[in-house]
Amino acid sequence: MTHRTEPRTTPQDAADPAALRRDRFGALPERIRPEETVETKPATTPDPARDTYNPDEWLIRYCG
Repeated sequence: MTHRTEPRTTPQDAADPAALRRDRFGALPERIRPEETVETKPATTPDPARDTYNPDEWLIRYCG
């Protein structure tokens, strides 16, 4: 096992990472209004044949 007698130093510029963080996280993003987050679409007319009651449907579904 090797032991170091002198402290380990790496050449780093302390201002450079701080400036990068400030450029990236220094300001909040533009505010989004709630009106811009909702999408509206016109409703379609319901199909009358789709929801009609069929008395024999249970026979087809469970016995057929």
